[in-house]
This record gives sequence, structure tokens and C-alpha cells, in this order.
Amino acid sequence: MSTADVAIDRTRSGERARRLSEIVFRMRELGIVLALLLLIAVTAILEPRFIELDSLKDLARNASIIAIIAAGQTMVILTRNIDLSVGSVLGLAAFFCGDLLSNHGTPIILAIVLCILLGAVCGVINGVLTTFGRVPALVVTLGTMYVFRGIAFVYTDGRQINAETLPDTFLKLGSGTLLGIPTIFLIALVIVVIVGLYLSNYRSGRELYAIGSNDAAAKLAGIRVDRRVVGAFVACGALAGLGGALYAARFGTVDATAGTGYELTVISAAVVGGVAINGGVGTVYGAAIGAVLLGCITSSLIVLRIDSFWQQAAVGALLIAAIAFDRLVGLRLDAALRQRSARRA
Repeated sequence: MSTADVAIDRTRSGERARRLSEIVFRMRELGIVLALLLLIAVTAILEPRFIELDSLKDLARNASIIAIIAAGQTMVILTRNIDLSVGSVLGLAAFFCGDLLSNHGTPIILAIVLCILLGAVCGVINGVLTTFGRVPALVVTLGTMYVFRGIAFVYTDGRQINAETLPDTFLKLGSGTLLGIPTIFLIALVIVVIVGLYLSNYRSGRELYAIGSNDAAAKLAGIRVDRRVVGAFVACGALAGLGGALYAARFGTVDATAGTGYELTVISAAVVGGVAINGGVGTVYGAAIGAVLLGCITSSLIVLRIDSFWQQAAVGALLIAAIAFDRLVGLRLDAALRQRSARRA
């Protein structure tokens, strides 16, 4: 059997494994939705104010930024990489956006576009160092997480952007509504749908799954792995930059610490939502549901006046359970595929 035939056989095996995995993880997405509804119901029974319209709108607004960045993180994780710098990119972009609007009179659309470009540049740095530098993404993005945060501290120089200096039109992106639905939630919904359609309907999007399933086989099959991985990092950075602009619109007050800790929340949202940490499996829709679930957990515990320690513990326990589930499913699927191959042989 030639090398090309071996590559094709491996790719087909990876495709079968991915299809089986998708079936399992779609069931998991349904389970997450049910868990979300159950959490809302229980919290509403204990504290009826939790399901008041204003409370639900705040929940949607808070989850929207996480969902947007989780959409980009999903693309990176699918390639069996990870981006720990998204929180720092968000913080840098948030202050950059506020500075442009407050001190330079930049038009709102242009300021947001520049934030997206800033995030994309950060993504290029992460992607190039990971692919062409042959350095693990975990190491690269851990380093750039501190580098970008350091740049933010130097840039801010102890300054703080306040809501009073920002245009009202811009602030309405974070607090306003359109037809009764929070504007920022609609923006997040559009982003999630666009990324979801890209991953499912475009060849380059499907290739991210192939890379995460078996990057060696993907190379032998002719997929430009390095280019696709860099593109995933660029998209992730760009969405983190957009998230930074929306963060400034949502909270108004921005300093160098904006977005601290968001990286772990975003990764947790993606993994809890069914994106396998070892790549190749998952959907952006699951990641978005995971973002809503984590936001709901935090909000419900606050409403029920439970200590913040238990909020972090709940998210951590959920993340560990999700990773353990991923590992268990992966082992079961590998065993099933080996048995099927043995029967055919």
C-alpha cells in the first residue's frame, strides 16, 4: 500500500471517529441545555427574582462576550491547540477602544475595526510562533498572555477609561436593546452563527477538524496544516479584540486589568460545551451554550448569596468532569473503531 493510500485510510478512519464523536457530543450538548434549564428552574424556585426580565437580560449580556471569544477559541482547540492569551488581548483591546473614543474622537465603527485588527495581530504572533517556531501553543500563549498584559499596563500608564467619556451610542451596544433583546446578545448570536456555518459548510473549516483528529494524516492528504492553524489563531485573536471593544461598551470603566481570568472561563465554556480538549470534535454552538451555562451558574450562586469560592469551585468541577468525559468517550471510540477494523480484516 502506498503512502498516499495509507494517508487516505487514516483520514477515513479519523473521519469515522469524528462522526461517532459528533453524535456523542451532540447528545452532550442536549444534556447541557437540559442542565441549564434545570438550573434556571431550581434557582427561580429558590429566588423568583432570578427569572425577571431584567435579570435574564443581564445574564444574556454577561454571557455574550464569553460566547464571542469562545467561538474563536473553539477554532483553535479543534486543531489540538489552545490560546491562553485571549483575556490579555481582550484587556488590551478594551482600553485601546476606550482611548480611541475618549481621547481621539475616533468614529465608533473604525474604533471597533481597529480593535479587531489589533486582536488579529496578536493572533498572528501566536500562530506563527506555534506553527513555524514549532513551540507548543500552551507555552507560546502562556508567554504572550503575560506579554500582552504587560503591554496593556505600559499603555495605560495607570490611566482608566470611564463611561462618562465614552459616546452614548457606543455604550448602548453593551446596555441597549433591539426589539427587546440585548444588542450585545444579538451581536454574539450573529458571530456564533457565522463561525458555525464556516466550520460546517466550508472546506477550510472542515479541515480544522481533520487537523485536530490527525495532523500527520492531514498533511499527507494535502491539507495546509500550518496555514489553517495560523488562521485559527488569527480568528481567535480577532474575536478577542471584538470582545474587548464590547467589554468597554458593556462596563464603561476600563483599566489595565480588564479581562483578567477570562482565558480560563472561555476555555471552560468551550470544553464544557463539548469541544474536545484534544481536538477534532465539537461545535461553536456547544461552546456558546457552555458560556451561557457558566454565566448562569455564576449568576445563580450570586443571587442565592453563596460565597464566591463555591462559584469558582463549581466551574472547576464542571471543567474536570467535561475533560474526564472527553477522555472516556475517546477511549471508547478508539476501542470500537479497532474492533470494527479487526472484523473487516
